[in-house]
Amino acid sequence: MTSNLVLTVIGDDKPGLVEALSVAIANNSGNWLESSMAQLAGKFAGILRVSVPESRADSLISDLNGLSDHLKVVVEKAVENGEEGRSQTAELSLVGNDRPGIIREISKTLSLMSVNVEQLTTECEPAPMSSDLLFKAKASLNIPADTQIEELQSRLEQLADDLIVEIDLS
Repeated sequence: MTSNLVLTVIGDDKPGLVEALSVAIANNSGNWLESSMAQLAGKFAGILRVSVPESRADSLISDLNGLSDHLKVVVEKAVENGEEGRSQTAELSLVGNDRPGIIREISKTLSLMSVNVEQLTTECEPAPMSSDLLFKAKASLNIPADTQIEELQSRLEQLADDLIVEIDLS
């Protein structure tokens, strides 16, 4: 029997952090399943999912906690969710002028329509031909089957005159 663990990690960015994680996982017969990691403002941050034999889960957690000189690691046991009702998957792409609160507005709109954000990537970059910052977001969404995509797109576009919204059903 195996356990699935979800890890969040953060520490000062330096060579060898991914190796330290992979050694702890491999030494406990774990399998690195999926991850997303990045360097942000001098910090290394990541999330990953690992499967490990149940008999080795506590040992792996102990070894991961032993990395505390270099990394802060939070470990949670994964819970497999059954599908509750029918849903559709979509990829969302947004571009608009950056401003404080834009993520709050977008996430509130999604939440009000019972849309679950499964993955989110954001960035700000200078707009071409100006010094203004452009906000860009890409998200994988799980949308209730009875939700009209056009209505979701319209509600998001109403957040700002300059917001370009594209939703592609998977």
